[in-house]
Amino acid sequence: MSWFYRSLIRPALFTQDSEAIHNRTLAALGWAARQPWACRALGCACSAPELPVELFGLRFPNPVGLAAGMDKQAAAVPVWRSLGFGFSELGGVTWHAQPGNPPPRMFRAIADEALVNRMGFNNGGARALAERLATWREQGRWPDHPVGINLGKSKVTPLNEAADDYANSLRVLWPHADFFVVNVSSPNTPNLRQLQDKAALDEILAALQQVNAKQAKAARGQKPKSILVKVAPDLTFDALDEILELVGPRQLAGIVATNTTIARPDTTDARLKQIYAETGGLSGRPLRVRSTEVIRHLFRQTRGTVPIIGVGGISSAADAWEKITAGASLVQVYSGLVYEGPGLVREIVQGLRWRLEVEGLNEFKPAVGQRAA
Repeated sequence: MSWFYRSLIRPALFTQDSEAIHNRTLAALGWAARQPWACRALGCACSAPELPVELFGLRFPNPVGLAAGMDKQAAAVPVWRSLGFGFSELGGVTWHAQPGNPPPRMFRAIADEALVNRMGFNNGGARALAERLATWREQGRWPDHPVGINLGKSKVTPLNEAADDYANSLRVLWPHADFFVVNVSSPNTPNLRQLQDKAALDEILAALQQVNAKQAKAARGQKPKSILVKVAPDLTFDALDEILELVGPRQLAGIVATNTTIARPDTTDARLKQIYAETGGLSGRPLRVRSTEVIRHLFRQTRGTVPIIGVGGISSAADAWEKITAGASLVQVYSGLVYEGPGLVREIVQGLRWRLEVEGLNEFKPAVGQRAA
């Protein structure tokens, strides 16, 4: 399927504006998500074999998830399971609805299989997302895999009020997801990355865990939801270590490594230079090595005690295996899906199962961090 997509479908799609085709594709998937027969058909073509992972008290059918940014508005929640994903992360969502940055704001660096975006958390706000998620449940269309939500800061909210902004979003979205990811690392909201500073992040996490505890108590015996932090690949190892110091005090369930990067690869290609001159975060193949370095460092520093979701430059089973053996318990794809097509998840999971057989492993967990030393 990937050959068919790359050879026939992708060239036609890539003649169109990047954001425009993203929106059209998501609209089509949203339509399919409402048709049980369409989801079954997609499942027949794209579903992945079982490779279960137990993490955060949840069962993941396989370790390959949809990264945040693809389905910001929860437009196609049921369809991601049909496409083989073992979990999905929706959003980023902010407390206030916002249009994001002015277009054009998404660009393809095709020769490097990369994307540059400066979307700026364009979304309808946390309350609108909560309503849409409630509707999917009421319609009996909820997927049988874990669903997470990526929380961002509203652009209009001052940095010194960020904790309340994140907490408000969590409060209304708490019943609708299995885990939450605190996004303080997007490069596309002014000054957002300052919230990765230990003191600022500590304040945000304290506010979130207060809401988390209250919501769990009000839900009559439910456990608090797992809260993770998504970090930037551009942080120094010392800065990453400061974030790790908050894991215990703020009951962090894990780290998502990494977000997009503001760095750019060297190139002599004139077209790539033009794309890389655009402001925004870079994702895709050029991010692969750095994101793996960050994963390996986090795994070493925590001796594997803090779960890591690895994301950045995954477009094959070999890329996913690299992340897993560096220390990732789960992985996510976004840009790889754009370049490789809807058969990617199946191919990755099949490849991971084969690698486990080659390594003589009977289950997934022993592979995590196997090559982190």
